[in-house]
Amino acid sequence: MKEKLYKKAEELVIFLKNKNLTIATAESCTGGMVSEVLTEISGVSSVFNLGITSYTNEIKNKILGVHSETLDNFGAVSAETACEMAENVSKLANSDIGVSVTGVAGPSASEGHNPGYVFIAVSFKDKVRFELLNIEPISREFIRESAVYNLLELVIGIIKENDNG
Repeated sequence: MKEKLYKKAEELVIFLKNKNLTIATAESCTGGMVSEVLTEISGVSSVFNLGITSYTNEIKNKILGVHSETLDNFGAVSAETACEMAENVSKLANSDIGVSVTGVAGPSASEGHNPGYVFIAVSFKDKVRFELLNIEPISREFIRESAVYNLLELVIGIIKENDNG
């Protein structure tokens, strides 16, 4: 799966370079894996501004600017939190695109959600889109890698949509 991830990351980096766009990441359950696969690509520094891994609500609030009310009312594992993470990391890094991932990698449940329950979000051109992934909980690594792959795919898709509209 890692090779597939690196190929998708390379596709995204080339795409970002060609479009003259920059990206920033805010991650929770993937533990920096989005940043890891992106920074494996030579020349990524021209498009990658910032990567933050935030496992605690305190950091999501204080560094990423996720509202306390959002965390209290919806939890860290929610569409609302994912959207605020993506939007705010984009602003923090002055990037064209902000992406986020928050969820449960396992092996145990969190906030009443089972492993594999993951939200991804992309902020681009003053719009934020999220998706809920229900990843088969084969393993913690499988959940994390699947979330990263889906996020990279979503970013590429959103950029392509914006080219056509």
